[in-house]
Order: sequence, then structure tokens, then C-alpha cells
Amino acid sequence: MSVSRRAKAMSGAALAVAVLTAGCGGGADASDEPYDPDAPVTLSIGLFGTFGYKEAGLYQEYMDLHPNVTIEETSIAQSAPYYKALQTRLAAGSGLEDIQGLEIGFIADIVTNHADAFADFSRTDDAAEVEQTFYDWKYDQATTEDGRVLGLGTDAGPQAMCFRKDLFAQAGLPTDRAELGRMWSDWDGYLDVARQYQASPTRPADSAFVDSPASIFSSAVYQGDLAYNDEEGNPIPDSSDGVETAWSHASEAAADDLTAGLDQFSDEWNSAFANGAFATVACPAWMLGYITTQLGDGGAGLWDVAPLPGQSEQASNWGGSWLGVPAGGEDQEAAMALVEWLTAPEQQIKMFTREAHFPSSPVAAEDPQVADATSDYFSGAPIGRLFGESAANIRRTPIGPYDTQIQEAFTTALSDVATRGTAPDAALDDALKAAGQATGG
Repeated sequence: MSVSRRAKAMSGAALAVAVLTAGCGGGADASDEPYDPDAPVTLSIGLFGTFGYKEAGLYQEYMDLHPNVTIEETSIAQSAPYYKALQTRLAAGSGLEDIQGLEIGFIADIVTNHADAFADFSRTDDAAEVEQTFYDWKYDQATTEDGRVLGLGTDAGPQAMCFRKDLFAQAGLPTDRAELGRMWSDWDGYLDVARQYQASPTRPADSAFVDSPASIFSSAVYQGDLAYNDEEGNPIPDSSDGVETAWSHASEAAADDLTAGLDQFSDEWNSAFANGAFATVACPAWMLGYITTQLGDGGAGLWDVAPLPGQSEQASNWGGSWLGVPAGGEDQEAAMALVEWLTAPEQQIKMFTREAHFPSSPVAAEDPQVADATSDYFSGAPIGRLFGESAANIRRTPIGPYDTQIQEAFTTALSDVATRGTAPDAALDDALKAAGQATGG
């Protein structure tokens, strides 16, 4: 669904935050009256970025099925201001919408610090059946240590590698996605192909192999047993295997001029899609829509999709969101019913076929409408199979409240290596220092 998923680029919603009543998160309505599923109700939904439910027609479909329900969505573009406002209103104890979008960049903070503010989906009558429809790693990320489930997953961001077929052909490299997947079965192989591209006398002189060292780092870091946190959620960027391996490969690419040195999601990066400034970019499922938006109809057939390096051992997820219901709201039961419906496999299939949001449900991902999907825009790539295999191979890596800040510290340092010539060891020291400041360590 988005960029970072919306990664750094998509997010936000006009916010509001409910009175926080400790212990009331769960399946019970906050009112004294028993829940009447046929009573007239207006449900407000606060979102950021491009969740796509309105565009896909799902709100209208639900209202047609439930004539007593009116759905009102408020959405803003950026996740950073959205979450800042959400935190402010949580602290104030007022203003939440009936349903709030929760992005991967702040789900750990919700689970760790605001669990009492959200209703518990594990207490609904069909909780066991609902749980089985989600990838376990997705379901677990919104689950507290004592088993409370604070949100249900919307989309996921399993990763692949997008590549420009025309630029590869000009450089004399293979353009068959399966062959490339074998050539870069690991990140060392990927860097070998990068050097072949950079050394080619026939490649476009103003193009680099990969957009940014962040493409490598942000993908590889979640292929370790640990990324930024230990099993208890404590930040450990200075000792995790994921950070060590990802830094090694990404800093090597940056220092050896294998990247275009662009800041992802900047205006310059956006423009670079059209001018062919790079031949590969890390591709979570939502990136396909992002590339299509940047290039329009004229970009059809330029790009293709291959497996992500290292995927055979562990796949990598980048992005994805949840829908949570603030605890204690007058219409909590109705809101939870809508969330369960919007995130059910049937609706996740519709979101893929209509809006290209990859499911967080293996039931949906294994449906032929998803699993057998190909993309004409991306040279006929079997996107359903590629991203489905990636999603099935993801293991749960502990996440924490400061992951976004830690990742930014590392990607900023890598940009210094690529664009300023900073020595990798010095840049690593800068990254660790900045990460420590962000986490209070």
C-alpha cells in the first residue's frame, strides 16, 4: 500500500484521540446499552497516505451491505505529522476517530506505550478464526506480550528487486528475471552484477546500478535474525547481525560508486525514475504503484521484477499498516466489525486486484486472483508469485518504537559515504552516535 509503506513518503490523517480508559480495550462497547448491529451509526476513519478503501469502493460496498452504517474518512498525505498529532491527542486524552490507521513505523510504540488506548481484537467471538487468516509475523507485530491484539493488518510489503530491462540490455547484462535472480542470489552476487554494469562501456554514462545505498541497507537489515532490536524490543544497532551485514554491503556499494547517491523519496529521486539515473531499486510490493505513478503510461515495459538478493534464506518486509479501534468509544463494536470486514481475505483480494496492495493474509495471497497475477506494465512479471514467495518466507524480526529514527541515522550516514566521500568506518560511528541520541542511549 504505500510508500514506506508508504515508507517515508505517505501518511497522515486528521487525528483525534479517545478518552483513554485503562482496561476497557476489548470486545465490549463502552456504553451501558447492549450493542445493536442494526442501529444507525456513523463511523469515522482517520488514515494517512493511500489506503485506497474509498477508491476501491469498499466503503460503499460495506454501506450497501449495512444500510444503517455511514462511513466518513479523513486522510492526510504524510505519516510523520499524522503520528505526531496522534501522540499529542493520546496524551491529551481526546479526539480519536472510531478507527485509526497504524503504520509499521509506529506500531511498536502503540504496542509498547499505548496498549490501553486501543481495543483488543483477541476478545472478539471469532478472534481465533481471524488470527488464522493473517501471516503470523504480521499478526504478532500488533500483539502485546500479554496477548492483546491492537490492530488488524491491511497490506504488507514483501520485497523483490525491480530492474530496468532496457538499461541492462544496453550494458550487455542478462535481462531474464530468473537468471538475474540466480546471479544475485545473495548480496555479494548483487554487488558483482553492479560492478559489471558500472564497468560496461555501453551503459548510459549518466546512470548508476542502484538508486541509493538505502535500497541495500533497508532490505538487508531485516534479513538478519535481529535488525534494530533484541527480542525484548531494546535497541541494539551496535550489535545486531542484520545491521552488521546490511552496513557491510551498503557501505561497500556507496564507497565503490555503485549507487546514484540519491535520497529516497526526494524530488530528485522521483525525477530520476524518468531520466534513467539508476538501473535497480529495492521493490516492496507497493513500489510497483509508486514507479507507475512516476513514469505514467510511457514507462510500461521498461521495468521488470526479480527476486530480492538473500531471499532464499530470509525474505524482507518493508512497510504495511494496520487498522486499530480506540478503546472506550461509543461505537467501538461497530468499528471493530468494520475493521474485521475491511481486513478479511475477501477484501484483501479486492485491494490487490483494484489497488495493487499486497495482502497481509496468506489466504488472500494464495488465491489465484493474487497468486497467478502478472503485470503487463512490469514486462509480464509474475508479481503474485514473486511477492507471495517473499511474504511466505518472512520471519518475525523484533521491531521497536525507534526503528524509523535508527534507520534514518544509518541511511543518512550511507548517503554521506556515497555523496561526500566519508570513510565507511567514520560514517558508521556517526550512524551509531545518531541512533544512540534518537533512542536516548
